[in-house]
Amino acid sequence: MRGLIQRVSEASVIVDGQVCGEIGRGILLLLGVARGDSEPQADKMLHRVLSYRMFPDDEGRMNRSLRDIGGGLLVVSQFTLAAETDKGLRPSFSSAADPGQAKALYEHFVTQARLEHPVVQTGIFAADMKVRLLNDGPVTFLLET
Repeated sequence: MRGLIQRVSEASVIVDGQVCGEIGRGILLLLGVARGDSEPQADKMLHRVLSYRMFPDDEGRMNRSLRDIGGGLLVVSQFTLAAETDKGLRPSFSSAADPGQAKALYEHFVTQARLEHPVVQTGIFAADMKVRLLNDGPVTFLLET
């Protein structure tokens, strides 16, 4: 499982011209599910996302997590993160989970996130989404489980 997290001042997801998810200060998570990923890996990813220290403390050091600042989490499914890109000029998606498995793990992740964090918004799984964000920093990290 791969999660690309970006520290944002604001972010939103638009589907068919309508905003379906929107946050202020927090994390935009692009979540990719690979073959063989499981619920324990999703739970580990969630713990890392909520606890990853990427927000500044009073001295400007990255010492605060999303939990610490009480910011929003916007979760967007992105199967392209599971692509193999190490050779050639075209990505291979053979390592990506099949849509049924990916949707089940994505929904598990979101359900658990809503149980653990007060502000969780999402895109729509497998939809054609437009993602807007104001990256703060910019600060972006790739997390893998």
